[in-house]
Amino acid sequence: MIVYGRNPVREAIRGPRTVSRVWATKNAAREGWVEAARPLVVAAEEIEARCGSPAHQGVCAEVSEYVYASADDLLAGPDPFLVALDQVQDPQNLGSICRTAECAGASGVVIPERRSADVTPAVCKASAGAVEHIPIVRVRNLADFLTAAKAAGCWCYGADGAGRTSYTDVDYGGGVVLVLGSEGQGIRPRVAAGCDALVALPLRGRTESLGVSAAAAVLLYEVARGRGDRKISAIP
Repeated sequence: MIVYGRNPVREAIRGPRTVSRVWATKNAAREGWVEAARPLVVAAEEIEARCGSPAHQGVCAEVSEYVYASADDLLAGPDPFLVALDQVQDPQNLGSICRTAECAGASGVVIPERRSADVTPAVCKASAGAVEHIPIVRVRNLADFLTAAKAAGCWCYGADGAGRTSYTDVDYGGGVVLVLGSEGQGIRPRVAAGCDALVALPLRGRTESLGVSAAAAVLLYEVARGRGDRKISAIP
């Protein structure tokens, strides 16, 4: 796999994947961490040809394939904090949600095997490299995963604009699975039926809904706050 962009390449180097080689433009190769990776210095056109995108920021790398985590391992951890995505197919949304989930301290991200974006170079770029540090699980059936999560002691909360519970009126202590639906259709009925409650975000303007990545950001940090996270860090 070829990952591209400064943050994705830097986090791939820092993460568990094997980095076989790095290519960089002359200017990018002057950065300390790029220089330490001993890149091959090439023209920007060669980097674009290798990664297939003009958004490479002067650097790309050949890395080993992404290894998905085990659902059983995530559920076996103490009080897991998971985000499950029901058929989110836009790579930009998946990457953005993974970035927010990693920053918010989530234990992992769960996606279905079918009709879902998976971890591609575009997702790595959209996540700014966060996929290298947060476990991502692929499951055959998301509704069955929620059943297993509840059996493991987790509470499952689905984000739904028609939900009767405000997102601020939930106790997010203990094991939590936050479920978000696809960009156009939301959470499917069987997946929604597997949730303990459907929570809603208030919409005070004229727009009918938030995008899934924006809703995820609000809800993930509300879950983190509800779990007693009071740590404040700088925003880059």
